Amino acid sequence: MDPILNPFSPGAGTPPPALVGRGPLLEKARIALGRIQAGRSEKSLLLVGLRGVGKTVLLRTIADQAERSGYQTIFIETPEDQSLPELLLPPLREMLLRLDRMAGLNKKVKRALRVFRSFIGTVKVGTEHLTLEIDPEVGTGDSGDLQSDLSSLFLAVAEAAQARNSAVALILDEIQYLSEKEFRALITALHAVSQKQLPLLLFGAGLPQLVGLAGKAKSYAERLFLFPNVGPLPAGEAKEAMQIPVQSQGVEFASKALDVIASLTQGYPYFLQEWGYELWNHAAKSPISESDVKKATPGILNKLDENFFRVRFDRLTPTEKRYLRAMAELGPGPHRSGDIAAFLSIKVQSCAPVRNSLILKGMVFSPAHGDTAFTVPLFDQFMKRAMPLG
Repeated sequence: MDPILNPFSPGAGTPPPALVGRGPLLEKARIALGRIQAGRSEKSLLLVGLRGVGKTVLLRTIADQAERSGYQTIFIETPEDQSLPELLLPPLREMLLRLDRMAGLNKKVKRALRVFRSFIGTVKVGTEHLTLEIDPEVGTGDSGDLQSDLSSLFLAVAEAAQARNSAVALILDEIQYLSEKEFRALITALHAVSQKQLPLLLFGAGLPQLVGLAGKAKSYAERLFLFPNVGPLPAGEAKEAMQIPVQSQGVEFASKALDVIASLTQGYPYFLQEWGYELWNHAAKSPISESDVKKATPGILNKLDENFFRVRFDRLTPTEKRYLRAMAELGPGPHRSGDIAAFLSIKVQSCAPVRNSLILKGMVFSPAHGDTAFTVPLFDQFMKRAMPLG
């Protein structure tokens, strides 16, 4: 079939041709956005799930919803090597200047710009290019204490948006990479905004450890956020995600082919896109058959091994690789720390530093005390292929 017409789109955060099974979550976001615009309080949403479930796609869809509703939208992906202030300041500056350019002078917007100018002075790295021809708001946002200063900045920004009959949607991906200090400051700032019912809302996403990190950062986090779990699609919805895109091109998947794909991918949206993309290019005609799936799958797995999985594998130390190989031998997981240590023939205490390092790298998480599980779906199968025993 013509590869130019291939409807599938595997990629990091690339929107799928059919966003199946996420309607209830997007409806929660729509209601939250509407309530904030109506001057009512609402909890921010932190989406939680493994790699490849489509969290970034959902955040971008929510960002589009917010923009269509008249929100000032800021989308940030949190890397491991930049601080929260460094990430926030450039888009906040752009947003405030946009509000300032609207017709008519506004005291709240001017004050927000002054508070922003004050805040810049507290950030020591990466702000050299952030200049504003405006005097700082002395005594506000300039104490050097991130928790206090970020609250002052968020309050001023939210008041400025409100004065312009607008609202702010702050969208943060990969939140688990924030330091505990930064996460605590973020939660405190959102709490301050919520208490005054100002129009600023956070939509975030991260790996499963995000819930525990939020609770550790601030005890009241569970009252400030909703934590919807984003998981793999059930078999029926996984099949829809494959069938709907090709039907628009006059193509079909055979029923048995869909059964095999749903089983191989375990319903994870990213893997569905990879199988769909390669099968479209592989199949000679419609319907795409079970035989097509079986013939194409070894090549698909090799592509995933060399790209999706290998990128993560190559960041690991030899000791970390052995730890994950032990987990893989025990199965998909989760696994007790004692069982992993027993397989490696070492004491449980000796495993703790390796486990902690893997959690920081986003490779594993702890679904319950003493348990360890992969954050990357199907990674156990990859580890067996990458490091065969014997």
